[in-house]
Amino acid sequence: MEKKVEYNTTELMACAASKILEDGKSVFVGTGLPIIASALAQKTHAPNLLIVFEAGGVGPRIPMLPISVGDSRTFYKAAMATSMDYIMSTAQLGYMDYGFLGAAQIDMYGNINTTVIGSHDRPKARLPGSGGANDGGSLCWKTIILMGQDTRRFVEKVDFLTTPGYLTGPGAREKVGLPAGTGPYRVVTQLGIMGFDDKSKRMKLLSVHPGVTLEQVRANTGFDLIIPEKVTVTKPPTEKELKILRTEIDPAGMVIGKS
Repeated sequence: MEKKVEYNTTELMACAASKILEDGKSVFVGTGLPIIASALAQKTHAPNLLIVFEAGGVGPRIPMLPISVGDSRTFYKAAMATSMDYIMSTAQLGYMDYGFLGAAQIDMYGNINTTVIGSHDRPKARLPGSGGANDGGSLCWKTIILMGQDTRRFVEKVDFLTTPGYLTGPGAREKVGLPAGTGPYRVVTQLGIMGFDDKSKRMKLLSVHPGVTLEQVRANTGFDLIIPEKVTVTKPPTEKELKILRTEIDPAGMVIGKS
């Protein structure tokens, strides 16, 4: 009988997101769970993944979870220690395959809010803001977003446009001067993995996580999500992945928590 592997939701999201990253590619990594997923990819199937941080670390071999993208651990055994303007200009030149971001709100076109909840002048909550997220989402070829999913986060219209997705639909990014061929690629939540329709640029469901139903996905989405006839089930974390997460990347459980 196959041994049942116990994992929590955050570990599932990290493992699912890590599998999207390919060996030999470059990734512009945001704070928190994107760091964990990128480090996991580098320690498993993508040893030649080039991890890049906005503070200037290029190609580090992350020993354990940094507390921010400017932590000294983001430079550990790095190929280069450079500056923020160098990193942003590298993305502008088209050398970043992936932007890997978190978000507070997202809409059907992958537009992201990390600035405020409510009105900008009198917000209900003030959030960390863009940091390098606008640059990453604007200039990297493909953007991956890691976030929680419910009707407060998956909304018809974001309260503030921090990072552009496909804006209002096909051709909108190019119209405002963003590089052609760039844009949101995947959204990973506690419920499943979403992509974007090639023609309409609207978000569509690709897979549900083990035990999650289509009804749960619909109930936690505040817009009309495209649900194709064929929806797969996400592969669960392996024992090897969980061991690396718990003993090497985040042994203190700062992000993934304690299982």
